[in-house]
Order: sequence, then structure tokens, then C-alpha cells
Amino acid sequence: MKKKIGFFVGSLRKNSYSKTVATAISSLFPEEYEPVFINLQELQMYNQDLDDEGTPTAAWTAFREEVKQLSGLVFVTPEYNRSVPGVLKNALDVGSRPYGQNVWDGKPGLVVSVSPGALSAFGANHHLRQSLVFLNIPTLQQPEAYIGNVVNLINDDGTIAENTMNFFKTIVDSYLIFLEKNS
Repeated sequence: MKKKIGFFVGSLRKNSYSKTVATAISSLFPEEYEPVFINLQELQMYNQDLDDEGTPTAAWTAFREEVKQLSGLVFVTPEYNRSVPGVLKNALDVGSRPYGQNVWDGKPGLVVSVSPGALSAFGANHHLRQSLVFLNIPTLQQPEAYIGNVVNLINDDGTIAENTMNFFKTIVDSYLIFLEKNS
């Protein structure tokens, strides 16, 4: 049975750089893994009252069940105002509740930050890691995956430059070793 690896992309934009990078990275997983892109667009904002009343939204329930089936987690995020986009933070919140039912618990993670600028979404990468520590998601530390100046790494046909794909392969290979050690 293939191990499902969930991809959580922090940008909802149709032609998002983060989505382009996530798609390229997902293509590098060997056949015994199944990359699954988790849709965050329909996930309503977290409101604890709904869990307290026993009336979570259908989208929250489906999301929590989907995350429970994953063996690993790949977060690909842009940076909004020196932090993670709200859609990604909301997904973390929905999956961590109700209290004591954290669906993220113990699942090995990988963080990749993507930016058209030179800072490589460094702030978002580290803010996301803070939340992942609290959610008990062990996260690959090396190699670090800061993808800056991404517009210069995408070919005219939408593919990623070969040397960057080689770097992505290094990241995936390291993550798979980490995943297997932490599964």
C-alpha cells in the first residue's frame, strides 16, 4: 500500500509560484508514495464554538479525516506580511482541534518556502515551524528549503529549471529518509 503524502499549499492563487514548486516536488516522490494535494480553499475559518457544540462544518470533518490518512506532510508556503498565509494557519488550527484530537500529531513534515524576492519567505518558513513544533510535527531540518527569486527558476513552459529540480530531489531524498525514521 502506498504511503500518502499530503501537500498543503499556502497560496490559493491559480498560477501560484508555491503551487508550481509543490507540483514539481511532488513529481519526485518514488512510486511507493502517493502525493495528495489537500484543498484548503473550502475550509471555513476555525470557530471553537462549533466544536464545543458538536457541530463542526462538513469541510472541517472531511479535512480532519483526510489528514488522518496521511503518512507525511509537505507544507509549501509563500510569505504574507512576514508570516504564513491565513489559509495555511487556519488549516493547522482546524486539524489541531477539538482539544486532544490533533490529527497532525507525530506526522513527519517538510517545510518549503517560496518567494519571488531574495529573502525566500524566510519569515513564513520560521513562523510555520513554530506552529509545527506545538502540533508535534517533527520537521526536517536539513537541507533547508528556502526558494527565493522563484520567477528566475521557472522556464517559459512552466517547468522548473533543471538545477533547481536537482536541489528539489536532494530535499525529497532527505525528507524520505527522515519520514521513514520518524514513521
